[in-house]
Amino acid sequence: MRTALVLLFLLALAAVPGSVVPQENIDAIAVNGWQADHPRLTPIYEALGLFSVYGSVWFAAIYILLMISLVGCVVPRLRVYWRAMRARPPRAPRNLARLPQSRTFELDGEPAAVLERAVSVLRGRRYRVEVDGDAVAGERGYLREAGNLLFHSSVLLVLVAFAAGQLFGYKGGVITVVGQGFSNSLTQYDDFAPGSLFDPQDLTPLNLTVEDFDVDFLTSGPQMGQPRDFRAKVRYSATPGAPEKTQEVAVNHPLTLDGVSVFLVGHGYAPVVTVKDGNGDVAFSGPAVFLPQDSSFASFGVIKVPDAAPTQLGFEGLFLPTYGFTMARGPFSQFPDALDPVLSLVPYSGDLGLDDGKPQSVYQLDKDRLKPFKSKDASRGAAARIKLSPGDEVQLPQGAGSIRFDGVQRWVKLQVSDSPGKGWALFGVILGILGLMGSLFIRPRRAWVRVRPAGPAGPGGSGRRRTVVELAGLDRSSGGDLGDEIDELERRLRGGAAGEHAQSPGGPDVPDVSGSDVPNDNDAPNHEERS
Repeated sequence: MRTALVLLFLLALAAVPGSVVPQENIDAIAVNGWQADHPRLTPIYEALGLFSVYGSVWFAAIYILLMISLVGCVVPRLRVYWRAMRARPPRAPRNLARLPQSRTFELDGEPAAVLERAVSVLRGRRYRVEVDGDAVAGERGYLREAGNLLFHSSVLLVLVAFAAGQLFGYKGGVITVVGQGFSNSLTQYDDFAPGSLFDPQDLTPLNLTVEDFDVDFLTSGPQMGQPRDFRAKVRYSATPGAPEKTQEVAVNHPLTLDGVSVFLVGHGYAPVVTVKDGNGDVAFSGPAVFLPQDSSFASFGVIKVPDAAPTQLGFEGLFLPTYGFTMARGPFSQFPDALDPVLSLVPYSGDLGLDDGKPQSVYQLDKDRLKPFKSKDASRGAAARIKLSPGDEVQLPQGAGSIRFDGVQRWVKLQVSDSPGKGWALFGVILGILGLMGSLFIRPRRAWVRVRPAGPAGPGGSGRRRTVVELAGLDRSSGGDLGDEIDELERRLRGGAAGEHAQSPGGPDVPDVSGSDVPNDNDAPNHEERS
């Protein structure tokens, strides 16, 4: 059990880098940005698998060892618990008065009748009873250990379900401009993280189109500029040729279809531009995705124009939804909504490096074989910079062409995932909560009742028979209300109201006797836990 606790602590500790360092299977764009900002640390992090913590060898080793340790905990305890369930309650100690809670009183009736009443009372309180001569032993609370075992078994179930999801499931991300569509195939994803045993043929044939997107920003208060809510309206069909349906997708309200969940995880702006080359031909026209850099949605992006002639063109810069400028800060965005959008770009000409077969990020410009156009005003820097508002068109230097800012569209980032074991994982969590509640609130305890004749009642020894009753209990867990339980048993044995200690007809009761002496080996019951 100590080994399992240590491994559980190590698993929690190993998950910390997965929460701090960007993960490739969650946000590949953030990983690329982090690697660009930390070129020296990137090789070290890649060697340690910190960009894919949950798929690393060392995380899997802790995971598997924890499962083995939990099996080693649960299986032996199941055998012990089975034996405990079949065992008889322990015999009554010789001196019940030495137990933590004890009572001694007299009742009318024969000892056999009183003993039979004690059996009925204990069973009514859900005790398992065993009669041994002049005494009856009762024990209850067996479900406490069952709750403990259920909790540990549920942890195993959650681990197995999580592993099944990681092995057979997948998770992918795609950025889709509003008005465009997405088909659930590998070529459509911007980033895709399949499980080790995932088969691409198992992809659900999902087709969807993002018809509309709406976001509401806070316009006042300390949280001004934060999105209050954002949601996308999508039109989808489960299979080719099937009737199309529409649904709103919002945060924590995904589109679910055949086990596949489509989450809305992000949004941003895609400026629409038209680029003409030096020959006056349209070389590029359409939206270009820019990625937000801060809470004001100042976004960085690039525009690649490989079809331009006589030389290829590239643009790199910022999109500012609500333009602002200060001498100390330069251009910036004052608010995340597109109230006064501006494009601030640096144009390049040369070779984009797209023809050598090497993969490139669509969000980065390879400037090894590109040169920026020189600025006409040296006070503003060596490279020329273009500022565009919607509708503006600027001619590039040296007759290289022109660029026009046509307008702004929005894009949304969708995360498509399929985790086959998530239903079992939820079931395991529910079982774990039930088991934990049982292990916390069920009190295992024992109770004993011994009877002996006390002689006839009334003056001169005439009247009905009297029986001396010794009642005692023992709590097998701390923090219980054993005294209240023994009082309740006494009340039921007497047959009176709760808390009644009135004298029985015919004579006084023997005073209650309780002691704090520790019982010796012969008198005390076995206090060891059986499970």
